[in-house]
Amino acid sequence: MSLRVLVVPDKFKGTLTAQEAAGAIVNGWWSARPQDEMEMLPMSDGGDGFGEIVATMMEAEVREVDTVDAAHKPIKARWWYHEKTSCAVIESALVVGLAMLPPGKHHPFELDTFGLGAVIRDALAAGAQQIIIGIGGSATNDGGFGVARGLGWKFFDDRDQEITSWVKLARLSRWEPPADPLPGVEFIVAVDVDNPLLGLNGCTRVYGPQKGLLMQQAPVAESALERLAARVQAETGVDVAAEPGTGAAGGLGFGLRTFIGAYLESGFELFAQAARLDDRIKAVDLVLTGEGAIDRQSLMGKGTGRLAQRCRALERRCIALAGMVEGAAKSQTADRLFYAAHGITPTMTSPAEARKDAALWLQRLANRVGTDYFDT
Repeated sequence: MSLRVLVVPDKFKGTLTAQEAAGAIVNGWWSARPQDEMEMLPMSDGGDGFGEIVATMMEAEVREVDTVDAAHKPIKARWWYHEKTSCAVIESALVVGLAMLPPGKHHPFELDTFGLGAVIRDALAAGAQQIIIGIGGSATNDGGFGVARGLGWKFFDDRDQEITSWVKLARLSRWEPPADPLPGVEFIVAVDVDNPLLGLNGCTRVYGPQKGLLMQQAPVAESALERLAARVQAETGVDVAAEPGTGAAGGLGFGLRTFIGAYLESGFELFAQAARLDDRIKAVDLVLTGEGAIDRQSLMGKGTGRLAQRCRALERRCIALAGMVEGAAKSQTADRLFYAAHGITPTMTSPAEARKDAALWLQRLANRVGTDYFDT
């Protein structure tokens, strides 16, 4: 019996784009079940690939601007503009992304989001009335301090010396807004996780290690962000740091929410609306998704987890194909999210071999799962 199958993977970070992952899954599944009807819908929940995927659905044109990466190295950054609707799309991973930097060369204490300010200003100069910013995949942990400075904010310590490094925010005393305030533009920030800024589930402790932050250094980072958050609360009367998503991208969600009045929205929900995802799910029998790792972050608002929740609500099976399925998450994901979750490692090959030819191994995994699949 043939099935209608929707293939909605995220990127396999560092190895495959969402588009490449979708192609590998389709090729593997079709080799096992050539009778099935398949549709590819590459996904991004706000991280790497978000700009290209959303801009393609919007039919927006690509633009470029000179700026700097997270280490302040000069780059040309892409963004997208849809002139008819005056809507700009920015992917911060193309400006301050972790994947842009040589592995192990830079420490998060040396990196910030300053370069994102030039991209936002270029979008404003083009006439954008709405700016959508996907913020996943960052190399930074600066709480949005850098982008605020890139947009003209100035920060001062208790000796009234200007602060130019985010780790010095522990001595923050005051700030000055830009001389030229931003125009009345709607900023929508696509966040890929629900984490708050601070604490055990905050950006420093959950995502800092992925960016090279050692756990013994976490108190230094946390104290800087705590001071920034305390000053914001004192100024506004609102505990912004506790809001879901403010811990996304090393606290960039917090900074954009605070300093440009952005609305934080689920990147997955923005993608789902643009793609009419519910209608597509209802029209199929099975949904295949995937990403590099199915782990506890998949339960914290990541796109694959949200997709599985959507499928459960619409009574459609959702199978995850991943580079690996974290042991602690396996029982949770099987019961709470996915109909099933399968990993390439360690059962099929080693992590090193899987990364070396990720498309091949993902195709083989899809073939194996498709061969064993019974629509019962």
